Amino acid sequence: MEDRLTHLDENGEARMVDVGAKPASERRARARARLRMSPETARAVAAGEGPKGEVLTVARLAGIQAAKQTPSLIPLAHPLPLTFVDVAASVEEEGGTVELIAAARTVSQTGVEMEAMTAAAVAALAVYDMVKGMERGVRIEEVVLLEKSGGRTDWRLEE
Repeated sequence: MEDRLTHLDENGEARMVDVGAKPASERRARARARLRMSPETARAVAAGEGPKGEVLTVARLAGIQAAKQTPSLIPLAHPLPLTFVDVAASVEEEGGTVELIAAARTVSQTGVEMEAMTAAAVAALAVYDMVKGMERGVRIEEVVLLEKSGGRTDWRLEE
């Protein structure tokens, strides 16, 4: 683990990290969001029968759009030329879970972890919005980085 916080200057003030001297390389990241709901709501999501329409398509598109807006949402995130973003969804009906896996790629001087996590988080919020007319108790239980590669080090969540 790094000994210092890279987004703080010598006076302890927040700053954007200067990545200009770093070489551009392919960077990849995957993140997951997980929601819990009743089995009935999960069945409606899986069947594409949410009260506002087809839930998973809307969530996927919301996540993709969100990844492209990451530097507008996260103050110290760098604007990146994203080469790929996608969100895949799966539903476990009996357990009442929806899992969203967001992937992001770029060729740049800094990584795409925040873009992948933003995509997963906003996709989860879109699922909530799409089903809140059926169930208000839906919970977003997790947003987590699964892996990142490229740059100085690769990393993978140990589960």
